[in-house]
Amino acid sequence: MSKDQITEDAEHPEEAEAGDRQFVSALARGLDILGCFRIDDRFLSNHEISRRTRLAKPTVSRLTYTLTKTGHLLRDEASGEYRLGAKVLQLGFGVLAATSISDRVTSELSALSKGPNPYVTAALAERSGIRAVYLAVRRSHQAVSLSIGVGARLPLFYSGIGRAIIAGISEEERAEVLAMGIQEFPEQRERMEQSIRDAVSDYETYGYCTSFGAWKAEINAIAAPLRSLDGTTVYGINIGGPSFLISPKELHKEYGPALLETVRKLGGMEGG
Repeated sequence: MSKDQITEDAEHPEEAEAGDRQFVSALARGLDILGCFRIDDRFLSNHEISRRTRLAKPTVSRLTYTLTKTGHLLRDEASGEYRLGAKVLQLGFGVLAATSISDRVTSELSALSKGPNPYVTAALAERSGIRAVYLAVRRSHQAVSLSIGVGARLPLFYSGIGRAIIAGISEEERAEVLAMGIQEFPEQRERMEQSIRDAVSDYETYGYCTSFGAWKAEINAIAAPLRSLDGTTVYGINIGGPSFLISPKELHKEYGPALLETVRKLGGMEGG
């Protein structure tokens, strides 16, 4: 299984909670289905949902039927495929409303993305399992800037913004995240362990983390951890772009200081 698939397949919390009488597996599976939709998906069939979530097709069929009844999914009568419904959008608005840092960071993301290179994108993300979920994005208007938007789910271990979150959390939480990653992708254990070491090393050296082709060969990025106002959540804030338009050297020289200044202005954490 490739590391890109970390962003494509849904998580399976019910497996981690085996034997927990308080854990409702049916609810977790339904959330898995909602979570398997990606930002570039229009409609998904039951077959594709089954592939992404690793749930049996009969189970998927029952759950998509139920989620359609609740308004979380909409079914296209012609194709029999599904897309996310307005109920999911309501949940997303609830998340953003509860994120104290998102309002503060918007103007700083805009300023960060307006640096010397017109092809960069800046974003804020929060950890969800072993993914980093984009909460806010500011990009240049160039057609070849990164087309990753709000709601995108990036691999925590390989993306710059994911590594920044890893660097910012406690050793205990890192161990928990690694255990989750190993459970879902056991064949990637050594790669994930090395990624954690790289994240911590980068943070100690630069004050931010790097991902130069580590997630996707065509993407270069740097990112720093940022703590919420109440100190309970570690976010990641990044700046990056297509690797053929922005080099690691330019990111370090032109955007590294600006990224650290952004973190300082927002009252977050700065390594070194």
